[in-house]
Amino acid sequence: MSKWSVKDSLELYNVPAWSAGFFGIRANGHLEVRGDGQDDSPSLDLYELTRDLQRRGLRLPLLLRFSNILEARIHELAGAFRTASTQYGYRGKFRGVYPIKVNQQRHVVEELIRLGKNENLGLEAGSKPELLIALALLDTPEALIICNGYKDRAYLETALLAQKLGRRPIIVIDRFRELPLLLKVAEELGVRPHIGLRAKLTSTGAGKWVDSSGERSKFGLSTREIVAGIEMLKEKGMLDCIELLHFHIGSQITKIRAHKDALREASRIYVGLHQLGARPSLIDTGGGLGVDYDGSQSNTHSSTNYSVQEYANDVVSFIQEVCDETGTPHPDIVTESGRAMTAHHSLLIFDVLGVNNGMGDVADRDIPSIDAEDPKILHNLAEVYRTASTDNAQEVYHDALQFKEEANTLFNLGVIDIQERACAEEIFQHCCHKILGILHEMPNPPEDVDILEKPLADTYFANFSTFQSIPDHWAVGQLFPVMPIHRLDEEPTRQGIFADLTCDSDGKINRFISQEEDKPLLELHAWNKQPYLIGVFLIGAYQEILGDLHNLFGDTDAVHIHIEEEGSYSVEHVVEGDSVDEVLSYVQYDRKALVERVRRIIETALRKGQLSLEDSALLRRRYEQGLTEYTYLSQDSLEEVS
Repeated sequence: MSKWSVKDSLELYNVPAWSAGFFGIRANGHLEVRGDGQDDSPSLDLYELTRDLQRRGLRLPLLLRFSNILEARIHELAGAFRTASTQYGYRGKFRGVYPIKVNQQRHVVEELIRLGKNENLGLEAGSKPELLIALALLDTPEALIICNGYKDRAYLETALLAQKLGRRPIIVIDRFRELPLLLKVAEELGVRPHIGLRAKLTSTGAGKWVDSSGERSKFGLSTREIVAGIEMLKEKGMLDCIELLHFHIGSQITKIRAHKDALREASRIYVGLHQLGARPSLIDTGGGLGVDYDGSQSNTHSSTNYSVQEYANDVVSFIQEVCDETGTPHPDIVTESGRAMTAHHSLLIFDVLGVNNGMGDVADRDIPSIDAEDPKILHNLAEVYRTASTDNAQEVYHDALQFKEEANTLFNLGVIDIQERACAEEIFQHCCHKILGILHEMPNPPEDVDILEKPLADTYFANFSTFQSIPDHWAVGQLFPVMPIHRLDEEPTRQGIFADLTCDSDGKINRFISQEEDKPLLELHAWNKQPYLIGVFLIGAYQEILGDLHNLFGDTDAVHIHIEEEGSYSVEHVVEGDSVDEVLSYVQYDRKALVERVRRIIETALRKGQLSLEDSALLRRRYEQGLTEYTYLSQDSLEEVS
């Protein structure tokens, strides 16, 4: 057998396919991160970076954000539209807009504005709080503020008054009843509004969020409502206020065909607005530009069957074709591709706290000896172990399963005792270990090998919360690339899943990306009780803001890194994760009140003689210390169990 190499790890974990060039593996077996996605670009050793940050006092689990990747993604998107416009002779401009809802963290939004200034990157606000963020942070003169979502008078007044600050907020009419209220407020303030109309298309998206699109979608105006809106504005002499047509067919669109269908319909509506006398100059294609999380380049839920450039080509060519056919001026193109901008720049590093071997340490133990007086069921299982071979592996596996079930039944009926049941389980594990070894050596193993591997897989206990850091994996089955960030020059000889710190059985990662279909187990290295660091990648979109406090595990430490030209790095921002008392305050517990209640409980125990003075002091000290600590675990505080 040839020696394992980093090339083997690249193929096993499918790194080139999902990483968009931002990640690779060094000769020392450590994962590296590249600033602009090019092989010769400055890069950092991700394992050494993590260890450096730990020495700075940052704690695992740790969220890493790379500003270089944000910048590269912004320029890739804008560059794709420039390339498409040049290729097709398109006369409109590209106007990128970042939807704040995708990742509302202040440092992320500020970085996007700064890095996207040369591209006039704007912001999309889907709520009043997000609008307030946009007004305060966005100071790029040519940038747009797209105002979506439900709107009350206060929302509209704020957006309209922002025009007097030199901002360009476009108020998108998502529901028809918003239009008369907008016109009333605008008249009171003496402001002519910038208006967008959101069309409710019959075209639907593709992927997990397909049900949010089409004629039953939550937002948007029907064709009849669009025509009625045009008439209302015409009567008031405000038809020129319509500047934008908006549509959106859902998030993470997996099939390019869905984009094509929507673009064809929306382009016709845009031309129809011009035919009715309106003169919008912007068409907003909304979000939906997907990310290839699993690297399969397919239309599975965690992938896309198109590239950023293909998407840009289709947007430009479809709009241009309809406009040229009808003599309509080419509009500027607005996109709200927040997922595509932010997903790649953020990753989570967590450490393994321990491993539960699915077969125990059966490989290191001898099979129990069976005496003549032992129950027949034990002799049957021992016979399975003795006779298992390449000729009958599948058959004896089925026999072993049957005998194990019989042993459980006999125990429940009181025929065998607890020690005999334990012996049956022990022999069954030896059978499975032997049969699995035989199946792995077979050139064409039966399908049962997958069924056998899963229950015998290892469980790696991981220092993080699925619900806090990757909620989409739990909620909608979203796949994210997961892999070790070191030891990649060693062959991973184990297979396992990750169980997080929460006490919920759903708190785990048990589906993984693969070059073909997703798989239930991940190839991992044997845990040697040394630090074993795992990365979860492409989590920059939605995961932080959707995360919840299950079991009161809070936000992790987060650090913003900039990769310098010479391959060094600078720490731009550090955001400390939640302490226990901060998390408790989110659910209305007061730190001082808790401390006082525990003090009174301790005093009562002292009076009853249940507690010594020394123990009472230790308990109070531990309680108050615990309130100030990180909600996650520290390897330093875990006692080694041999």
